[in-house]
Amino acid sequence: MSAPSTPSARPTPNGKTAMVIGAGPAGLMAAERLAGEGYGVTIYEGMPSAGRKFLMAGKSGLNITHGEDLETFLTRYGTSQARLESHLRKFGPDQIREWCAGLGVETFVGSSGRVFPTVMKASPLLRAWLRRLDGLGCVIHYRHYWTGWNDAGQAVFKTTDGDVTAQADITILALGGGSWKRLGSDGKWMEILTKAGIKCNPFKPANCGFDIDWTDHLIDKCAGSPVKAVTLTCGDQTIRGEFVISKTGIEGSAVYAISATLRDQWLETGVGTLTLDLCPDRTLEDVTNRLAKPRGKNSLGNHLRKTLGLDATKTALIFEVTPRDIQNDPAKLAAAIKNLKVKIKKPRPIEEAISTAGGVAWEELDDNFQLIKRPGTYCLGEMVDWEAPTGGYLLSGCLAPRTA
Repeated sequence: MSAPSTPSARPTPNGKTAMVIGAGPAGLMAAERLAGEGYGVTIYEGMPSAGRKFLMAGKSGLNITHGEDLETFLTRYGTSQARLESHLRKFGPDQIREWCAGLGVETFVGSSGRVFPTVMKASPLLRAWLRRLDGLGCVIHYRHYWTGWNDAGQAVFKTTDGDVTAQADITILALGGGSWKRLGSDGKWMEILTKAGIKCNPFKPANCGFDIDWTDHLIDKCAGSPVKAVTLTCGDQTIRGEFVISKTGIEGSAVYAISATLRDQWLETGVGTLTLDLCPDRTLEDVTNRLAKPRGKNSLGNHLRKTLGLDATKTALIFEVTPRDIQNDPAKLAAAIKNLKVKIKKPRPIEEAISTAGGVAWEELDDNFQLIKRPGTYCLGEMVDWEAPTGGYLLSGCLAPRTA
């Protein structure tokens, strides 16, 4: 006996139906667009409510997109720029802000260029969004966890009342990546698609911190302290910003921005090296000349503070990784301050990462994100193998793609 079917959306103008599996930003935006084109849309969500990771991301201020010029914005998607660019040009930062305004949520550009709702929170935007979807005739079924397809090609969902099935003219898979499992992104869909012959690349942590073997002394003195006004270099990528020394290593916005390069270096070679410039606004010559001034009775820490303006955290970091003979040589110490080598042990676990790389391989999708081996089924959002840094780029990449 086949599983019972779950009621779908009410009849619509074009007589076609669409099911969206996953009620995160990518799924909700796909539902909105399809409903606007006349589809009867039913959304299936495994969790008890929609947009749980979206709401979590907004707790400290929802960074919805970025206000930099579009050409620079597009470069943030790295090797996936070519596949995402046409979609981002149609629905990029300006269009996202207009869309927010249409939901009654005004936005502003912060000093860093990041774009936030004026209320900062995600919940007002999500509530307005769900009201719009309801007005468009979309139906949402919560606690419907997708477990794959049956032999008849129907989608099967596990519910509290047993398995149910559903089918539609179009299926949108928007099931998230592999981090933040407690919010619904458990990545278990990868096994389903792999068994169906669809290539999926293994998950990797993205926008993550890294473990470093700090001494207990540094942990006791500096854990939780920011390192500001610094540049980080790995390979041919250099980022200016700040990061935080944690009990296990390093984390924070500048680390997240360079994490893909550092992670891949570590995966390829087994070694990851981050080069810090602790005085990015001074030349090596200037740093050397300042350090060469007589110290008198000052400790080296006080000398660094008085001559270079280095705070206690930067000074402790220098002492942590710089041998004593270098500390006692002004020229060598200046070179170390401008090129401080920090060896990472490994990336932090996927469960802690803000996002993930990996997922459905690009070669499995056409230009509209349709599975080539399964026409009528589309994969959107973080379940596709692309990544972007924090700063509004992740959310923009989830909102932009169009399935037609």
